[in-house]
Amino acid sequence: MTRAAITLTTGLEDAERVTVALLVAVGAAESGRQTLMFLTQEAARLATDGTAVGVACEGCPSLPDLMARFAAAGGELLVCPICFNAKRLDAATLIPNARLGGTVQLWEWIDDGATTFSY
Repeated sequence: MTRAAITLTTGLEDAERVTVALLVAVGAAESGRQTLMFLTQEAARLATDGTAVGVACEGCPSLPDLMARFAAAGGELLVCPICFNAKRLDAATLIPNARLGGTVQLWEWIDDGATTFSY
């Protein structure tokens, strides 16, 4: 089955975009695809404990629920270390399915082929 890679650049300043990206990622992971989200810019904050909170819109699933489903389905978060460090975030606060890694690690992950999405 094809892998899925989802790039997300926005954080809670655009919670609807975060929700859509997570819905795509959850759908891929729960259907058995190896799924990676590459978090850059403000999205890097979402990989820290207690940050992905709230509901983006009426009828939308909550961000904590989507993050939990993504992790439970084996989804991985690859967090841009430049973005992470520029925001002075603490690596000790990374959630369990997140790790720091940049474009080299992203290319290594998709090298065997992947369907990609960008939000």
